[in-house]
Amino acid sequence: MAALLPFILFPTYLPLASQIAIAALFAISVDLILGYAGIVTLGHAMFFGLGAYFAGIISVRGWGEPISGLLMAGIFAGVIGYVVSFLITRVQHLALIMVTLGLGFLTYELANAMPWLTGGTDGLRGIRTWPIFGQFKFDLWGYTGYAYALAVLFLCFLLSRRLVNSSFGLALRGIRENVKRMPAIGADHKGHLRLIYAISASIAGLAGALMAQTTNTVALDSLSFERSADVVVMLILGGTGRLYGAILGTIIFLVARDQLAGINPQYWYFGIGILLMVVVLFMPKGILGFLARIVDRRN
Repeated sequence: MAALLPFILFPTYLPLASQIAIAALFAISVDLILGYAGIVTLGHAMFFGLGAYFAGIISVRGWGEPISGLLMAGIFAGVIGYVVSFLITRVQHLALIMVTLGLGFLTYELANAMPWLTGGTDGLRGIRTWPIFGQFKFDLWGYTGYAYALAVLFLCFLLSRRLVNSSFGLALRGIRENVKRMPAIGADHKGHLRLIYAISASIAGLAGALMAQTTNTVALDSLSFERSADVVVMLILGGTGRLYGAILGTIIFLVARDQLAGINPQYWYFGIGILLMVVVLFMPKGILGFLARIVDRRN
């Protein structure tokens, strides 16, 4: 119900609200591997960008139906994620960060080197998204875009919530806490990590495809390191290992960015840096974890 309030209270901010919903979906995808499986990544924008470019390219080539394009983009990103997961599960700690970072840079430069397909530094042009179910057009004010992004976020949130509360989700938490002990109780830890990484990549691809379909633009920044770093900051602000934390952190980050950029477009990261330091120093489990601790003390 709270997510529907922008339709009534802030109709002029619906484009921002749709970007918040898309970024929250991306944050949930990262939380599945970082907060629940313990896979630290600084290159997950690779899958966000792959989903965006896939949806954009098929639209440029003549297929702009949003729902089928969205599903195909998610499947494509998930398949790439599963292939990459065999490399991810071979390394840990600092080497894992370097591998994910390297894959992100590699994908970015690959897209930059293929302007005939991706548009290069100019971005992908000519994207045309058809009306949803042939009835609901993507309007300039963002009503359809926000409703569409919100519906996808809601469905993926329910799926992720079901996933992390299952026996599979409990196994992921065990792997996060002590990856060496899990094989001793018969858990296929590498198989679990490969599967959750592919699921996470697929959800990130859905988020990227949503961005391409709602804005009709795809640029190289969809694959950038900044996008990967920003989503980690969102999780730190809201709290990792808490799906609601991913949503809360996204809202705080993007609203703060919007307001700070309005005050000073050049130095808005300064304010984000202060906010991040305060949260890390005084709320190490994120804002949601801090609120949960207050509620527990009162009970």
